[in-house]
Amino acid sequence: MSDPLYLSLWFPSFSGPEMLPHILAVLKQFPFSPQRPGINYLALHPVSWNEATLLEQRFTPAISPEEALVIAADHIHDDFAYVFEAYWDLWTPDESGRQWTLVPTLVKFVVHGEEFDERTSEQSGHIEVDFGLDAPFLHEELALTGENEAKVRANVQKLVEFTTHAEKNTRTSGRVLWSESEDNLAQKLIARLQKVQ
Repeated sequence: MSDPLYLSLWFPSFSGPEMLPHILAVLKQFPFSPQRPGINYLALHPVSWNEATLLEQRFTPAISPEEALVIAADHIHDDFAYVFEAYWDLWTPDESGRQWTLVPTLVKFVVHGEEFDERTSEQSGHIEVDFGLDAPFLHEELALTGENEAKVRANVQKLVEFTTHAEKNTRTSGRVLWSESEDNLAQKLIARLQKVQ
């Protein structure tokens, strides 16, 4: 059963304009899809998720992280949340499970101001990276043999490299990679990859 997968990041100080360099630092660690590079969508949410967005904009072609932050910078408040959407390439099998291609896959960067939605940042992180479902990193429906194993491992490696770089290169004070189920993702990955050894 697939679960949504997230990376939560916290920083020592994340109020007002201090948010901007942290957001940029995280986005600079992200391996954007060469097929769909840059930020494709930006939304600004005031006060809570129940309020109407202050701004929503799609970008075709996509814009650079720096350009997206210039737009967001006009509305930096501790009680706002900011959603940036981007794509990275993950190996994805066809319906037969035998042919694999690199497919641009959506990732959302959700930035919580410290006063947004009853201080949701305390639980969810100042920056929460939403990877979508964990299926590309497990592919539990496939037998892990030969190429299948190599492609799943490549996806896992991309996830691990990004989370490691996000922690080491952005001055975080805390990091948690988690899924909505109670299952430990690291244990699921290890168990899945050990089945082929």
